[in-house]
Amino acid sequence: MKDINEKREREKRIVTQMIELYCRKKHGGRELCPECRELVEYARQRSDRCPLMENKTFCSNCKMHCYKPQMRQKIKEVMRFSGPRMMFYHPISAFRHVIESSKEKRRQASENK
Repeated sequence: MKDINEKREREKRIVTQMIELYCRKKHGGRELCPECRELVEYARQRSDRCPLMENKTFCSNCKMHCYKPQMRQKIKEVMRFSGPRMMFYHPISAFRHVIESSKEKRRQASENK
């Protein structure tokens, strides 16, 4: 099992990359807008406080959703937009995310049988 701190940092890095991509394309600045900066900080705090980090890969695969409804809606919008584009901007992160997510989904499916 990988070090839990390494997993946290990787998750925070990926979500930050996705929000930065979203903000750059949707809001047109080089720097994060205040709304996207708030979302990055919120997502990083959620990751820091996640009690299930040791047993999960990414928040999207988690059974417990700890985001407030408004922030959850925002992060879903970001993920829908940035997810498909990550292969062009951060291909290694995107490939790793797809592989780890599919492994986690298979693991969860086998546990539920």
